[in-house]
Amino acid sequence: MNIIIWLVVGGLIGWIASKIMNTDAQQGVVLNVIVGIIGAVIGGFVAGHGTINSNDFSLMSLGVSLLGAIILLAIVNFFTRGRMR
Repeated sequence: MNIIIWLVVGGLIGWIASKIMNTDAQQGVVLNVIVGIIGAVIGGFVAGHGTINSNDFSLMSLGVSLLGAIILLAIVNFFTRGRMR
C-alpha cells in the first residue's frame, strides 16, 4: 500500500513543483512521479523532518516533500539551462 501512496502523492507533488517552476510542459506523468519521490528524499535530508517516504503523512511532510521537489527542479534547471527560474 505504501508504494501506491508514494506514486500517487509523489506524482501530485512533482506536478505541483513543475507548475511552480514552469517546467510542466517538458515533463510527463512518469517524470512528475520521479521528481516527487526524489524531491521528498531531498526535502527530508535538507529539513530533517519526515516526508511521504518515511510514512509520515501530514501537512508538514507534504510541504517538506514539495520543497525538496522544487529544489530538485531548480538544480536540474541550473545545470540544463545555466540559470534558475
